[in-house]
Amino acid sequence: MKRRIVSLLATVTLVANTLTGCGSTIWGYKIEDKSYVSASEVKLPLEKKQTITGMISYPTGTESDPNKRTIFKRLEEETNVHVDWTAISQDQWGDKISLQMVNFSTLPDFIFSACFSDSDLLKYGDQKLVLPLEKNIDKYMPNLSAIFKKYPEYRKMCTSSDGHIYALPWIEQLGENKTAIQTVGNMGFINKKWLDFLGLKEPKTVDEFEQVLLAFKENSKKLQKAFKIDGSIIPMSCIVNDQDPSIIINGFGEGYGDNDSGKHIAVTDDKKVICTATQKGYKDGITWMHKLYKEGLIDKECFTQDWSTYVSKGKSGRYGVCFTWDVANIDNLKDWIPLPALKADVLNITPQNGSFTSGFDRGRCVITSMAKNPALVCSWLDKMYAPIQSPQNNWGTYGEKGKFNIFKKGTNKEGKFMLKHADLGKESPVEVREAQCVGGPLAVLNEYYGKYVTCPDDAQYRLDWIKDNYTNCMTKKYVYPNPLMSIEDTSRAATLTTDIQKEINARKSDWIMNGFTDKDWDKYLKKLDRYGLKEYLSLHQKYLDKFYASDKNK
Repeated sequence: MKRRIVSLLATVTLVANTLTGCGSTIWGYKIEDKSYVSASEVKLPLEKKQTITGMISYPTGTESDPNKRTIFKRLEEETNVHVDWTAISQDQWGDKISLQMVNFSTLPDFIFSACFSDSDLLKYGDQKLVLPLEKNIDKYMPNLSAIFKKYPEYRKMCTSSDGHIYALPWIEQLGENKTAIQTVGNMGFINKKWLDFLGLKEPKTVDEFEQVLLAFKENSKKLQKAFKIDGSIIPMSCIVNDQDPSIIINGFGEGYGDNDSGKHIAVTDDKKVICTATQKGYKDGITWMHKLYKEGLIDKECFTQDWSTYVSKGKSGRYGVCFTWDVANIDNLKDWIPLPALKADVLNITPQNGSFTSGFDRGRCVITSMAKNPALVCSWLDKMYAPIQSPQNNWGTYGEKGKFNIFKKGTNKEGKFMLKHADLGKESPVEVREAQCVGGPLAVLNEYYGKYVTCPDDAQYRLDWIKDNYTNCMTKKYVYPNPLMSIEDTSRAATLTTDIQKEINARKSDWIMNGFTDKDWDKYLKKLDRYGLKEYLSLHQKYLDKFYASDKNK
């Protein structure tokens, strides 16, 4: 065993030296010439069929052979390009793609659904495992180039500090700025059926909200009898640090709340990065939530229950208030309404960081250094960014016989072909989408709706919820953008995040359940300082300043 470990370490060191030294070979494979831009022209469809190799993930329990999916069948017919796929189930993707990236000699031409983190993307770029794509994008990807030209912020977010673009993005616009669907993550929902039965009004303040929860508790037997509920009444349920109730504390103190559960940061109106979980408003909000818990108004299992348990109790009709992306996941649409923004000291909803540029994943697809014909691969992948193609890759397609289809053929106001969402009846939209969509790099833009595709029903009603209930309450000017840090800063930020987030989440759960004192709060702040909170905020401030450095972004 010791000899094997020594041998492995020697091998890793050899590979590392090969990569960071001349950077020309991996296991003897020459890669320095693979990033050039070919002088040849690639025009699709090809006159003679060619094969490229790709790796892709697929939803567990769905078709495992990508070439049997209608979307890829049509693309092969349209381009005369065949893809030899290696397909991996999504539940195994994380482990297997990591192993694949060190098995250099068997890398495919491209990885369609890489979904690499910033640190992975920069690491693989630095190691020359993936190609820089900016020149290939400009020459061989007219669809993506047009998107970058119209929305330069996306190109900016894809470009690393060394000037290279190492991956092709996934972009999903649904609304924009303070109306974007991502501005609010876990929304609060309140049982309108219970409110009406008890003659209660929608709460607008934290005090009114507390009184409504008390009414649900005090009238639990009446509610059980009237609605034939099997199980005890739960005035409010959630999963703390997951399906989180943080939106209800936005009205305390300065009004920042703690909507960013990943970074716990917000941006002030004078462009200063702050930690939301160290503000007075956060402290007051958690104190109030402990009061609700002590009064028996919050689910006792909110710290430990998993998603399936949370949903099961919701489907049994036991909740008065719950928190999630879409209440249809928990119960049903007709009996529930969004919980309005609650006022304590102020009335505010802080949008989620990165939400003003909509859904975005910069590490969605990479072209590896083993690609034999990068120009052809880029040309084929650019088809994914066509206005008719992207919605299909994202959601599903039309025309599959004997199966439910997400879309049906239709025409827009100009009489041209467009995709219209089909009536799925009682079928689950998620299951139909997973059976048809292929994911990967794509862009669905706001201007496509009504011209190339209809907006999904479940997205449209959520957009309406945000616009009608929250947009006017978004008083802050800025959200933290989605910058690509350097490889060193990305690594340092990740290291700092581990301890900082663990401490914030642990104290949040503890304090909601057990309460806390001023002494506990001071000890918590000092501990975060020891974990490097000041450096953490400084790192994020550096990239915020850089983002707003040009007059165009001010």
